[in-house]
Amino acid sequence: MTDLSVVIANWNTCDLLARCLRAVYDTTSHLDLEVIVVDNASTDGSQEMVRQEFPGVSLIANTENLGFAKANNQAIRRSQGRYVLLLNSDTFVGEHTIEQMVAFMDSHPEAGIAGCKLLYGDGRLQRSCTSFPTLFTELCIATHLDKLFPTSSLFGRYLMTYWDFDDVREVDVILGAFMLARAPAVGEVGLLDERYFMYSEEVDWCYRFKQKGWKVYFYPFVSAVHLWGGSIKRIRVEMLVQMYRSRTDFFRQCYGRSSAILLKLLVGLGCLFRIGPGAWHYLRTDDPQTRQKWQAYWRLLRALPTL
Repeated sequence: MTDLSVVIANWNTCDLLARCLRAVYDTTSHLDLEVIVVDNASTDGSQEMVRQEFPGVSLIANTENLGFAKANNQAIRRSQGRYVLLLNSDTFVGEHTIEQMVAFMDSHPEAGIAGCKLLYGDGRLQRSCTSFPTLFTELCIATHLDKLFPTSSLFGRYLMTYWDFDDVREVDVILGAFMLARAPAVGEVGLLDERYFMYSEEVDWCYRFKQKGWKVYFYPFVSAVHLWGGSIKRIRVEMLVQMYRSRTDFFRQCYGRSSAILLKLLVGLGCLFRIGPGAWHYLRTDDPQTRQKWQAYWRLLRALPTL
């Protein structure tokens, strides 16, 4: 029986995808695995690269961009492994990372999902676990209480900034860049919710896993490098709007319509804090990224009524 199905959804990240695939094959030698790449109508030669350089990969070539959730679900339906690993194309696993994560899941039958430690390209820790978002965590984000008191388990709750990410721990949410799921649990919980085009699909998935009694674990003793945003680095303004559109959908589906309305009010408050008092800083600088950040919050504020 196949031990693991590695699922990679790709959109215009040809070079990163090639590096991701090489890392999977170069670091995993003791597992019977299959690799499935779902390409969302890339125009950068990704599909041709997979066919030529990785003939053993099962390629699903979409004719349009179906989004992250739908693309992963296409592969999950086809997968045969005891476990399914959702892996971003900009994530590069370390030596024995995949094998040790599978061994961890084998020794923890109560685990439905697990994630490893993620690092930025320069080796810094990437906070890859969060609590479930709530109105209180959004209030902390909007008012910068999470930045003012990062070591507080109350105000730093969402990004878990009070924790050093150095011990095995049950958590609420694992980042979707590396998400190892138990196939029978997926069969019980269901696939990713395809109403999410991008963002919050892993939050919703972890939420449903825990509702069914499965545990979500963070395992720190192996790692992967996650560059973060490889396929969306050219559309950062739209990225913020899409992120909060998905988060609003999560609140509406899991907490109710009233919570979604209150969420939008809190997000609007946070936007005003950044657009108003911060305008002198954003608009007088020559740094394009800083100006783009101001534009992103202004765009988000205008989009809130439609979320």
